Amino acid sequence: MDSLLLLLLHRRHRPFAMSSMLAVSAILILLLPFAVSYSVQELLQSRGLPAGLFPNNVKSYNLNESGRLEVYLEGPCMAKFENRVYFERLITANLSYGGLIGVEGLTQEELFLWLPVKDIIVDDPKSGLILFDIGLAHKQLSLSLFEDPPVCKPQGVLEISGRKNGEFQTQR
Repeated sequence: MDSLLLLLLHRRHRPFAMSSMLAVSAILILLLPFAVSYSVQELLQSRGLPAGLFPNNVKSYNLNESGRLEVYLEGPCMAKFENRVYFERLITANLSYGGLIGVEGLTQEELFLWLPVKDIIVDDPKSGLILFDIGLAHKQLSLSLFEDPPVCKPQGVLEISGRKNGEFQTQR
C-alpha cells in the first residue's frame, strides 16, 4: 500500500486521482480495526482474563459499546475446571479489564449443589489466582486451570460412573 501511495505522489499530473486514492486509503485505515475479528479467547486475553474461561464450542459472541458480552455456544454443556461447571447456550456478563461481572448462564458444582457463578475476577495476574464469586462464597482457583478452553460435553451425556456392573449415571 505504501508503494502505491508513493507511485501516486510521483504522478503530479493526476491530482484528482491522488486525492481520491488518499481518501479511500484513509477510510480503509479507519475501518480496519472494525474489520478484524477476534476470537472470544483473544478478547478475554486483551482484557486481562485467561483464554480458557469459555468452552471449546463457542459459536459466536457479541460485545456492545457498554461492555455487555454475550457468548453463544453450540448448545448447553458440562465441563470441568477444578469442579464441574454447566454452561447454558447463552452466557452473558459485563466485561471489564480483569473481570466478568454479573455473569448469567454459568453454574458450578460445590458439595453436590449447583450454584450460579456471579462474577469472575482477576485482581492481580501476578498472583496466579482467579476469583469465582458463587454467591455463598468466593473461590480462588489457579489461573493455570484456564489457559485453554475446556472440552464441553452436551448436558445429559451418559458416562460410566466407575461403579461395579457398569452402571451409568447422568452428569447432572
